[in-house]
Amino acid sequence: MKTPIRIAIGIMLAHSVWVAVQADTPNPSVTASAPINQFKLPNIAHAVAKPLPQVSVQPETQVDALIKSVANPINYGEPGVSYGAAGKNAAAAEVLTESASSPDAIADAAAAQEIATPADLGTSGQPYTTSRTSSQGLIAGRSYPFSAAGKLVFTVPSNPGYIYLCSAALIKPGVIVTAAHCVAEFGANQFYANWAFYPAVDGGKAAYGYTPAHQVFAPTSYLNGTDTCAVSGVVCQDDVAVIVLKSNVGKTHGYFSYAWNGYSFNTNGETQITQLGYPMALDKGVWQERTDSLGYTSTSLSNNTIIGSLQTGGSSGGPWVVNLGIQPVLNGTSFGQAPNPNVIVGVTSWGFNCTGIKQQGASPFTSNNIAPLVNEACSANPKAC
Repeated sequence: MKTPIRIAIGIMLAHSVWVAVQADTPNPSVTASAPINQFKLPNIAHAVAKPLPQVSVQPETQVDALIKSVANPINYGEPGVSYGAAGKNAAAAEVLTESASSPDAIADAAAAQEIATPADLGTSGQPYTTSRTSSQGLIAGRSYPFSAAGKLVFTVPSNPGYIYLCSAALIKPGVIVTAAHCVAEFGANQFYANWAFYPAVDGGKAAYGYTPAHQVFAPTSYLNGTDTCAVSGVVCQDDVAVIVLKSNVGKTHGYFSYAWNGYSFNTNGETQITQLGYPMALDKGVWQERTDSLGYTSTSLSNNTIIGSLQTGGSSGGPWVVNLGIQPVLNGTSFGQAPNPNVIVGVTSWGFNCTGIKQQGASPFTSNNIAPLVNEACSANPKAC
């Protein structure tokens, strides 16, 4: 597949660990972004999935990774977390549950839900399950926390005939997180253009429309190609970016928490991951898809987290969440360690060029990437946070 040409629309910030590009304010020293409506972005039905960066070398097995982690545990620093909120859609989710509480309605919803065989796996041997997040007729995909994830579309200024698709998720009222390779070209200091976020796309319908980007932040190391990568430009430590939107849609749809430095990972470098995204090879990308797998840290692949996954192109930038869902009310027991719900600890970064392997990877969220990116985005745009 040919690699599209990207035109730079950003400038480096001196003494910074990130690069910012203003999506709507032309800078005389760079190529300005074209008006977003010029490329008819609302027609997402014709969006082309951003090819998932691929590698041919598999990570060490989970057993080997565990042996390494026990002998040489990774220490990023003190784990941290920033908390999300349910937003106005939480009430809609409660009403939805009540209206479908009859035994017949529940049975019908269970029968309608298309779920992969439990413990599905590829040649990697790493188990996972895959299903739509929406039970047909119940529009669960529009209820928190699923409503806080959505499609991210963008263009390449030199090739305006195409709209490209990634996935993303809200982590502040007006800020989303995605993969760096969904906003910029690795090592070339070149950005894409005209990003727009469609929250809670369900059944191919963008019921809540879209919100264009206002400002984009990506790590300097990714932009200039100095990032530590096991596979250059693909399996890296900092394939993460944040985008400030022009409106605070998270107040309605809710937004995820996010954490860094190994939050929720045990001493063996493992945690349970739920991956959300819009892969084009699953239901043609019209439904939000969910994959659940035990994730483990691969020290041989730039400390990336590895999960079993069926997802493909279009899932790039989708959130990797721990403790997904609405927490139950406990009676006679207590939560374990790191119980905070709906915490993003990575985003979909890459997969293998042999789809039979059924594994994907994500750069770790650390105090050197996600934390300063959000801090800078919020400092420049406090009302979005």
